[in-house]
Amino acid sequence: MKHSNMIQEKLKNIRIEKGMSQEKMAKILSTGISSYSRKENGKSKIYDDEWEKMAKALEVPVEDLKGEATSGIVHNENPIFNDNSGNYNQYFNLPNSILENLQDYIHLLKEQNEQLKKEIESYKSNS
Repeated sequence: MKHSNMIQEKLKNIRIEKGMSQEKMAKILSTGISSYSRKENGKSKIYDDEWEKMAKALEVPVEDLKGEATSGIVHNENPIFNDNSGNYNQYFNLPNSILENLQDYIHLLKEQNEQLKKEIESYKSNS
């Protein structure tokens, strides 16, 4: 399974390097984002015709996408950190609905955290 994870990691890095979103890749494969995400995460199989379509969209040979990593250091070649153009937006391009959900969730966790702190304080003062 490790072999396929390295391939998926390579696909993801190339996709990010080219500034291509999972959403765009999903459209290219005529599939949903969650389905594409499962392929990229190695949870579902990527078929040969899909490799072809992705390679064409990313303008790289299929071998580059599927090709085995030549050394174990490839994981450090994370384009997010190597890109000095300052254009980080494309990497974190989340739809507003997701951002709002996350913000709501963070707010809820902060409230629960405060509540727990108060409970701890009351236990301390009672002991």
